[in-house]
Amino acid sequence: MIAGATDAPRTSALGIIHAMRIALVLTAALMAGCTTPPVPRESTSPPAWNDTLPIVVEAWRSPAQPEDALDSLATWPSPDGATWLIATAKRAHQLRVFDADTGAPLRSVGTQGPLPGQFARPNGIAVIGDLVFVVERDNRRVQVLELPGFRSIAAFGMPELRSPYGLWVHEIAPDAYEVHVTDNFMDGADFSVVPDIALLDQRVRRYRFEHVADGTPHVTPLGTYGSTDPQTALRIVESIAGDPAHDRVLVADEDLRHRPTLHAYTLEGRYTGRSLPPGTFGAEPEGIALWSCGIDAGYWVAVDQLRPRTVFHLFARQDLAPSGRFTGARTAASDGIALHAAATARFPAGALFAVDDDVAVVAFDLRDVVAGLRLDPACVR
Repeated sequence: MIAGATDAPRTSALGIIHAMRIALVLTAALMAGCTTPPVPRESTSPPAWNDTLPIVVEAWRSPAQPEDALDSLATWPSPDGATWLIATAKRAHQLRVFDADTGAPLRSVGTQGPLPGQFARPNGIAVIGDLVFVVERDNRRVQVLELPGFRSIAAFGMPELRSPYGLWVHEIAPDAYEVHVTDNFMDGADFSVVPDIALLDQRVRRYRFEHVADGTPHVTPLGTYGSTDPQTALRIVESIAGDPAHDRVLVADEDLRHRPTLHAYTLEGRYTGRSLPPGTFGAEPEGIALWSCGIDAGYWVAVDQLRPRTVFHLFARQDLAPSGRFTGARTAASDGIALHAAATARFPAGALFAVDDDVAVVAFDLRDVVAGLRLDPACVR
């Protein structure tokens, strides 16, 4: 209530002024009710349970690179026995390559621009075989490069992609891959206004990518998907990952104004009716990774982008039942993660890699995660 609004005006002029003030307040309130509220930033007030979680100490942290705005991660075992950790650097418009055993920077790839081998705000990344798939939000494409030289061999998604962020890739036949790309287009230039719900069936785009040796790769669009139900629609999307053995794709909805969670789809894009329950995440659900410990065994790992420390949630692979959660000793506000279940020199049972506060990457030994959360020991044998 405005102070003095109920007092009788002493003069007609004062009465007019009071009336004008009230009208302005009412008009502003009505206008606010007709617009989409801004998207909140990641939470800085973690839930109470955050203080009682197991702590898994980071095995290493890379040197900080504040100018990079690191986002997503992928790993690649090189022919010489080393393992590379490849990160997208959004602000630098490059890829950063680290030694996965030590966190030491190895090289940078690319420059800013629209040409092959150049990037414009690279975000999502996936490695399969010797191919690197990179989503570029501002070039509105997916670029494909060959390892170890990062030679650009293809780009696709133009012109239908409008604001792509994340992707998941799986092999469906020799040298043929299915690529799922999240497309976080908004209503106009305002990145906080979610489009009409009828358009949200275009939140994920599917492609078939065929890599022909010594030839031009062939790309076939396979359509789009996304729920248009008000309760389960994909409002703000980035992270996505899949499990072909269980015909499941998990897509994160980050909209803190609604219900941030993970939604389960089939590989063909049909919503299964399954989402993680409300309250699972205290902030934006970010990186998602599958920790496979056999055909049916294993866990999903998903990031809760909290401060002062990120929470890593684990869910059973088969039924998505909660299986534990932990924090690092210092890792905060993580974006992407990568789970490398194969042995490396430093991590005989594999490692979980995560972005730390946009400026560095960290590693967790999977043996420490299993011990700290009392998970299935078969996952580190």
